[in-house]
Amino acid sequence: MKHFVWTLPVGLLLLASLSGCGHAAGHTTNKNRPLNVTLASEPATADPNKSTDTNSGSLIFQTMEGLYTYNRNGKITAGVATKMVKPTNNGKTYTFTLKKQAKWANGQRVTAQDFITSLQRMANPKTKAQYASVLSAFKNFTAVQTGKASPSKLGVKALSSTKLQFQLTKAVPYFNDLIASEYYPLNTAAVKKYGAQYGTSAAKTVSNGAYKLVGWTGSNASWSYVKNRHYWNADSVKINRVKVAVTKDESTAANLFNADKVQETTVTGNYVRANRNSKNLHTHLTGRLQYLYINSKKTATNSTNLRQAISDAINRSQLTKSVLQDGSKAALSAVPTGDQKNPQTGQDMAAQVGNLLPQDKQQAKTYWQKYLKETGQTKATLNLLTDDTDDDKKVGTYLQSELEKTLPGLTITTTAIPHAQHVARDFAGNFELNLTGWSTSWLDAADFLSLAAKGNSVNFTNWSDTTFNQLLTKANSQTGLARYNGLMAADKRLMAVKGYIPLYQPSEAKLISNQVGGLTYTLLHEAKYQYAYWK
Repeated sequence: MKHFVWTLPVGLLLLASLSGCGHAAGHTTNKNRPLNVTLASEPATADPNKSTDTNSGSLIFQTMEGLYTYNRNGKITAGVATKMVKPTNNGKTYTFTLKKQAKWANGQRVTAQDFITSLQRMANPKTKAQYASVLSAFKNFTAVQTGKASPSKLGVKALSSTKLQFQLTKAVPYFNDLIASEYYPLNTAAVKKYGAQYGTSAAKTVSNGAYKLVGWTGSNASWSYVKNRHYWNADSVKINRVKVAVTKDESTAANLFNADKVQETTVTGNYVRANRNSKNLHTHLTGRLQYLYINSKKTATNSTNLRQAISDAINRSQLTKSVLQDGSKAALSAVPTGDQKNPQTGQDMAAQVGNLLPQDKQQAKTYWQKYLKETGQTKATLNLLTDDTDDDKKVGTYLQSELEKTLPGLTITTTAIPHAQHVARDFAGNFELNLTGWSTSWLDAADFLSLAAKGNSVNFTNWSDTTFNQLLTKANSQTGLARYNGLMAADKRLMAVKGYIPLYQPSEAKLISNQVGGLTYTLLHEAKYQYAYWK
């Protein structure tokens, strides 16, 4: 990459780089016209085994396909598999047949071995897959993860080049979602060639989805998704190229859209408030919660009184309605709205549990004085880590003001850094206060609750509570209404002691060109560009 001695505003740089993408006279036909979109921050990896951040997930979602996938309406359907299958052995055995026409972007067949390569690699502790726990129901997973058994012992095997079998230790109610969103194949030859470097750039990645990844170096801010001509359903893909540009600033994103330099972009509070009646503005709640994590591994922040004081000081309704102003909802507990329904009544769990996170300034002050007393201090300075995105900066500023105003003697400093660096500090535990979030890939409360479970690699707070762990373990051993009630009990315990502090359920606001159709968003997923078309 060349470096220049002068600088330009980000918006002008992006406008220049995308200058050929508008509606100028003599523009190429729609058949070859690229779709231009934005992403909020840089992805960390293109490796499905190692992906934990939302931006990497977005890249992988557009370029990879599992045994199952999602149709244009967000419903699960057959992907690489010939059909969706019914498990046998009391829900513990799944046997799939792969489409013979399913191919990688390099023309090679997708085989059962490619799924074995991926899942065994993910389970292998040497891979250091931070979210390997999505394989926890597979036979021998724990033994493999702890190094007591070879990855070859994981409950996945090839019956032939086109037949694949999963063996589980228990039935999993949301397993179809895992098949569709977590268990991607990896090109076996590419993994052997690139080893730990697989997925660090487009050149070291092989796609099997509707699009292949092109032009991503691992650190640059623009790349493309190019139609995979070998994709089994390539004839249904109407747009041949999707150009992606990382755009962190809200005004830049809106300016690019209004200049027709991008046709889909995300905007936030200020723009949404000023343009809420725009026909191009579309909002939807996401299956995500934003949190304030407090590091229990650091002496200064390892305090129940501190967690309680901070949580009680925050007015979540004010945060969403006055600061974000984009349709986001105040968190009621550790489970977001729409995540899970009572199997008997159909009632939403978040509504049934109720608001466990009300603001109580007087109680916050009481807990704060207890914290100061237990630490022998009269004042304290704590650092808040955030992304360098517009939304995170706004929320960080609000929390700084609200906490300092409510808790006398508290000073909050803020550090805003790029998303990939933020994720690295999450896993390293290098923070005191941390504004972070979690997006689920399936509708089940256990995914959010397990973020606080002992031993979970994504328990960034390093907090542990015996009662909570017992409640969660017991719930996950049950089925139906008993499991549902058990998860509610775990939620109530987690919120009673504030293992982590939920803030809000984000609503995503998109500007979508009226010239583009086929972009459908759900609680779980972004729109799949393979279904997009020019009107």
